[in-house]
Amino acid sequence: MSFFGKRKTFLGVDIGTASIKVVELAPGPNHTPRLVTYGRAEYTGDATKVDAERDIERIVTTLKAICAQARTTSRRVSAALPTFAVFSSVITLPAMSEKELAAAIRWEARKFVPLPLEEMILDWKFLADTPAPVATGSEAVKTPKKNIRVLLTAAPQNLVKKYLTIFRDSQLELLSLETEAFALERSLVGGAREVVMVVDLGAVTTDICVIENGIPILNRSIDVGGLTITKAIANSLNVDIRRAEQFKRDIGLNAQGSAAGGIPRTIEATISPIVNDIKYNFSLYQSQSARPIDKIILTGGSSYLPRLPEYLENLFQIKVYIGDPWARVSYPVELKPVLDEVGPQFASAIGLAMRQFI
Repeated sequence: MSFFGKRKTFLGVDIGTASIKVVELAPGPNHTPRLVTYGRAEYTGDATKVDAERDIERIVTTLKAICAQARTTSRRVSAALPTFAVFSSVITLPAMSEKELAAAIRWEARKFVPLPLEEMILDWKFLADTPAPVATGSEAVKTPKKNIRVLLTAAPQNLVKKYLTIFRDSQLELLSLETEAFALERSLVGGAREVVMVVDLGAVTTDICVIENGIPILNRSIDVGGLTITKAIANSLNVDIRRAEQFKRDIGLNAQGSAAGGIPRTIEATISPIVNDIKYNFSLYQSQSARPIDKIILTGGSSYLPRLPEYLENLFQIKVYIGDPWARVSYPVELKPVLDEVGPQFASAIGLAMRQFI
C-alpha cells in the first residue's frame, strides 16, 4: 500500500540474482526522503544474460506485478547494474588537458577490461582529492603539475541495452543507471568521511566494496551467497533446502571464531571464500592508501546470519555492523519492526531511489 502522496516521487529498482526489489520515495521534512511504498518478489530470470528473451519477459512480468501490488505511483526509475557485470578501477594519470585525458583513460581501460572497448560503455569520475584537468593555452602554465586519480567504470553495451528494454517494456522511465556500490554508499554510508567496507551478502553472490570519501574505489564480487550456505547445510545433514534454511537462521556461526558443532563448522567452511576476499580487499586497499579501513557494514538478505558480525569482528579486529538503509528515510513509526527485518534486502533499492533527492 502507499503511505504518502505521489508528488515528485521516484522509484529505486534493484534487479538481483534471485529477486527484484522496488522502493518508492518522495520529498520529506528537512530534506529527508519519505517512504511511499515498497515491494519485493522472487523470480527465475537472469538480468545479466544477453541471449535469452524469456529472461527479459520474466523480469518485466515480475516488475509489473510488484509495482501493481505495491501500488507505486511514479514511473520514474533509478536502477543499477550488478557489481559482477561491471569493471571498475581507480587509475592515476599525470596532469593533462581534457582532450588528452579522454584518450589516456581509454588507453588505461584496455589494461583491465577483458572485452573489446568497442563493446563497452565507459564512464569516469574524478576523485575529490585530485585537481581538475589542466587548462590549455595561457592558463596551463599556472596550473600545478599533480597526478589525477580517476574512478573508471566499464559496462557491456548489450547489458545496458537489456536494462533499457526491461524498463521500456515495463512502461517505466529510466532516469539513471549506475553501479550498485554507489547506491549502497547512499543508503548505508551517507557521505561519511570514514573509510568503510560494505559487504553485501546476497542469495547467489557477495559483493565487497571499499568506500573512501563517499566514493566506492574498490569493487569485487564472488559467487558465494546465502543459498550456497543453505545447500552446504542440506548436503551435510541430508535434509531438504527448506529445513536447511531454518537451521541456518536458527543456529548460525560460533561467534568466537572457531568451529563448534556440525552446522557452525559447515557454515564457517562455506563462507571461507568471503572471509578470504575480505582479507584480500583489506590488503589491496592498504597497498594503495595510508588510511585504515574504519569499519565493515554488512547488508543483503544473508547479513542476518546469526552471530556473523561478532564472528567477523573476532577475525579482523574491527567494528562490524549490520547496516540500516532506512536510517536516512522517514516512515510511519508503526512500520519500524517490519522495515528493520527487511532492511538489508532493500539497501540497494533505497539508495537508488535516494539518488533523486541528493
